[in-house]
Amino acid sequence: NEPITFNWTEDRVKAIHAGLVKVRERADEIRPLRFKAERDTDGETIESYNPANHSELLGRTVKANADIAKNAVEYAHNSFRNYWSKTDVHMRARILMRAAGLMRSKYRDELNAYLILEAGKSWTEADADTAEAIDFCEFYAREAIKLQGDRQPLTDLPGEDNNQYFIPLGVISVIPPWNFPLAIMAGMTVAALVTGNTVVLKPASVTPLVAARFVEILEEAGLPAGVLQFIPGGGSDVGNAIVEHPLTRMVAFTGSKEVGLGIAEKCGKLAQGQIWIKRTILEMGGKDAMLIDEGSDYEDAANAIVAAAFGFQGQKCSACSRAIFVGDSYDKIVPLIVEKASKI
Repeated sequence: NEPITFNWTEDRVKAIHAGLVKVRERADEIRPLRFKAERDTDGETIESYNPANHSELLGRTVKANADIAKNAVEYAHNSFRNYWSKTDVHMRARILMRAAGLMRSKYRDELNAYLILEAGKSWTEADADTAEAIDFCEFYAREAIKLQGDRQPLTDLPGEDNNQYFIPLGVISVIPPWNFPLAIMAGMTVAALVTGNTVVLKPASVTPLVAARFVEILEEAGLPAGVLQFIPGGGSDVGNAIVEHPLTRMVAFTGSKEVGLGIAEKCGKLAQGQIWIKRTILEMGGKDAMLIDEGSDYEDAANAIVAAAFGFQGQKCSACSRAIFVGDSYDKIVPLIVEKASKI
């Protein structure tokens, strides 16, 4: 995996500060939609503010609506049918590998700065988010080549020759969360693209600048216009439009249980003109627990509980929200947890 920065050297500190300057230098820019094969800067915009300083405007992103979303799905469907699904997997994988290389060597600290300023992440948490996005690009590139290779044999029965082939599905609607606005957004997007699908991406409404910068990097890496439709907007109009559209083949969503169950319900219904049942990948909220028995290393367990409970202020589905103690472990570990938590 891509190493995460925990010890910030003088050079890395300077690089982060340079990244923060770069982000702030673009505060007057309007990030366009990627709608059809064009960049659209017309219309209403979403304003992104620093959550630690609500008076600091970081930039604006053009806001899509339901009509734009519907047209984006239709254009993505045509791009899938006429071009992208027919491309060679090695070509698609090279785009992801180039994107990973750009993030690692050229844009890492700038991406970290976007995560710090727009999502409110600490330096190390931002770097972990960026590192995971790099890992996703490289992992999915390699896995796609493996899966799209020779046929996958299955158990044969007398008189039968059974094989499994992997084929692209079509238009994938990607709806990522705000708390991992680079890693999860990038992972869902590139996994769909490298396997020959086209993508309609609706980023989280409070972190569209992070997603816009990643889209720019994909384009620099060689992603053709029209394959990825980038349409920031609200969940009630843009989100519903890309979920309910009959040409949407699958929905990848990370977010709340309430919204996820609503997507599952919508995708279970056939719309007029729809010829398949939509697939879904729904990652929703968790209620994670840690179990500590009497044979545990209490110091290590206390460190793990505090890190898991309070990392990114607990604003993630992997946060530890319950600690279950066996026997006398409670009396021995709780003072350690209190001591460590009080130093945050």
